Amino acid sequence: MDWSPKLVAVDADGTIIGRDEVIPPTLVAKLRQIDASGVPVVLATGRAWASAQMVADQLALPWMYCVCNNGATVVTYPPLRRISNVTFDPAPIIAVVRDYPTTVVAVEDFGRGYFLSQPFPSGMYRLHGDHTIVPLDELAARPASRLILRDTTATPAEFDAMIARLDLTGLSHARGGDGWYDIASGAAGKDNGLTIVTTALGLNPADVLAFGDADNDRTMLAWAGRGVALGDAPAEVQAVADAVAAPFADGGILAELERWFG
Repeated sequence: MDWSPKLVAVDADGTIIGRDEVIPPTLVAKLRQIDASGVPVVLATGRAWASAQMVADQLALPWMYCVCNNGATVVTYPPLRRISNVTFDPAPIIAVVRDYPTTVVAVEDFGRGYFLSQPFPSGMYRLHGDHTIVPLDELAARPASRLILRDTTATPAEFDAMIARLDLTGLSHARGGDGWYDIASGAAGKDNGLTIVTTALGLNPADVLAFGDADNDRTMLAWAGRGVALGDAPAEVQAVADAVAAPFADGGILAELERWFG
């Protein structure tokens, strides 16, 4: 294949970090080597910055782009500088969620943490940084870069019934896991966030090697010159990828990185 990547974009959860939220040392070393060779490594995650920073700090690159909130927010780090932030009006969504009192609503409090309608459930899915509880009316009045809906008490059918009531026309949205749903502006999406990065660097989508494993990675994998899904990814995610890597526990993206940066 007469092609070589000029930028590597990596999702966080399930792609470079597991449930322990730690990047394997061999993968850290490989990504640092790639970045040092002159091919930028970009973090492209659904996480808000307060949660993405702990991943970026493990990579410890001298300077990097991070695409956060499923593409709604783009920052450079370090030092932290927000260069793009697309928001939407969450009020119509929250008007429906009021009928579901066990559903937690969360939006980013940039640089600090999150504003939430009630305490966030414990478990494997976490929100990092400060948690500030505010009334739903206040959340509805704030433009949101990403709206998180989280419910650990509803059955999957009940949660799906709530999602089905939402008017998501013109919005970007993806399931983040059981009882978790992300909603952002239609101008968001990891592909759109990465377009800001490639334009700034004088590159094209065709220059990008991208890795992901979840529903919110589909647009990125289809957009990139070479999109690679992990072996753990759902079938619909693998279907839009150009290749499928090993499952995370079996080395994940390392073999694919070695193919291009051996």
